[in-house]
Amino acid sequence: MTGETDPRFAHFDESTALALGLALVELAQADSLPVVINIRSATRCYFHAALPGSTPLNDDWARRKSNTVLKYHQSSLAVGQAKAVKGADVTSDGLSPAEYATHGGAVPIRLTNGLMVAVATVSGLPQLEDHALVLRGIAKVLGSAG
Repeated sequence: MTGETDPRFAHFDESTALALGLALVELAQADSLPVVINIRSATRCYFHAALPGSTPLNDDWARRKSNTVLKYHQSSLAVGQAKAVKGADVTSDGLSPAEYATHGGAVPIRLTNGLMVAVATVSGLPQLEDHALVLRGIAKVLGSAG
């Protein structure tokens, strides 16, 4: 499951990004996960945390995965799965793998009207675990908002 139809945010601003980032940090710290957490839009970084055991390589993976979401408006996992079915990768769209990664872990942040306003990304675990952690964080924040 890629989480593309998960509940959406009624609003999203700096406070929402902080709440989501801190929820992801809390979830990751509970299991001592060596991850990087990043929440950004196309124009700014709202939140970034590098937890113990993560490396600069995880920062780069987070950047590349979030670039993929910003380009395709789908989770990096969904893009990767769609490309795998076609036997393709980002180069088939004229994009560089140095800038775009189609591994799970970056999820679009959408408003209830469907508008994508940001991307939440985790890097440091196997791709399905990165993706699942982001979805858990989103669910935690949305659950506390209702």
